[in-house]
Amino acid sequence: MPRKPANSKVGLLLSLGSSALAVARTVKQMRRVRGTQDKLTTANTVAGLLPLITSALLVLRRLRGRSRQQAG
Repeated sequence: MPRKPANSKVGLLLSLGSSALAVARTVKQMRRVRGTQDKLTTANTVAGLLPLITSALLVLRRLRGRSRQQAG
């Protein structure tokens, strides 16, 4: 079976979906931690959230680039 290119639209959408789920899970954890007033755990949660947001933004940029290539 032939392999799809690494930047296939389906692959990018799956990556975006998994990033969105991870961000939602981390935000839920952040709300739970915020009530405990534990600053170290809060900092850990925020630090874990930043790479997830970055990866989601990178996938969105790739998707936008693909749509521009198809339009132009």
